[in-house]
Amino acid sequence: MSITLDLNSDLGEGFGVWQLGDDLALLKIVTSANVACGFHGGDPTIMRRVCAEAVRRDVSVGAHVGYRDLAGFGRRAMDIEPDRLADDVLYQLAALDGIARAEGGRVRYVKPHGALYNRTVTDQAQAAAVVAAVAAYDPGLPILGLPGSQLLRQAEEAGLTAEREAFADRGYRPDGSLAKRGSPGALVTDPAEVAERCVRMATTGRVTAVDGSSVTVNPRSLCVHGDTPGAVELARQVRGALQDAGVRLAAFS
Repeated sequence: MSITLDLNSDLGEGFGVWQLGDDLALLKIVTSANVACGFHGGDPTIMRRVCAEAVRRDVSVGAHVGYRDLAGFGRRAMDIEPDRLADDVLYQLAALDGIARAEGGRVRYVKPHGALYNRTVTDQAQAAAVVAAVAAYDPGLPILGLPGSQLLRQAEEAGLTAEREAFADRGYRPDGSLAKRGSPGALVTDPAEVAERCVRMATTGRVTAVDGSSVTVNPRSLCVHGDTPGAVELARQVRGALQDAGVRLAAFS
C-alpha cells in the first residue's frame, strides 16, 4: 500500500532586518509552510513574502500561532487567560489569512508554535482556547499537533479535523512528548540520522526515544524546523530519502 505524507517547516520567523532561516530555499522542498503570524516572529512584510512564494510553488500555508513573545521567540512558558489566548490566536489566524488571500491563496490549517504547542499537549484550558479560536474563524480548518495531545483530542471533540505531526529533528521522550530543548538528544542535526528517522516514522509509524525505547507516532505530517542548523540540507535529504522509500509527498490540507 502506498504511503502519502506531508513535509512541513516553520517559516517566516525573522523580524524586520533580522533573518532566521532560508524561507525561499525551504519552500522549494516542503509541501506545507507553517508561517509565523507576528507574535513569536514574522512581520507583515515577511508574512506576505512567504505567502506569495508558497502560493507560487503550490505549498500549503498554515498559521503558526503562538504566545505574544517576540523577545523569547515564543518559547517561554506564559500564563494567559483562555479567553485572551483565544483572541490572540484568532487575531493571528485572521491576519495571516488576509495576507495569504491577497496573494491568491488562503490559510489551510493551524499549528501552534513553541511553548504554546507544548502547553496544549497537556493543558486542557489552553488547548480549548486554541480550538475555540479556530472553530470561530473557520471550523473547516484542520489543526496540526502532537499525537495524543489535549489539542488534538479537543479538536476532534469540537468536530474539527485533527492531524498528527511528528518531528524529523527533535528528540522524543518515552511518553511521546518532545524532549525539552537543551536536554540530551533534544535536537537531531545529523542529516543521515534525520533522514533515517523520517523513513522509519513514515513506513512503521514509530520513532526511537532518547532512552532507546520505541514510540508510536503514526504521522500525517513531518516537520523539519526552519531554524535548525543546516535546515535546508536536512529537509532536502529527508525529502530524497522519503521518495527513495516510495513515500509520496503531498500537503495534507
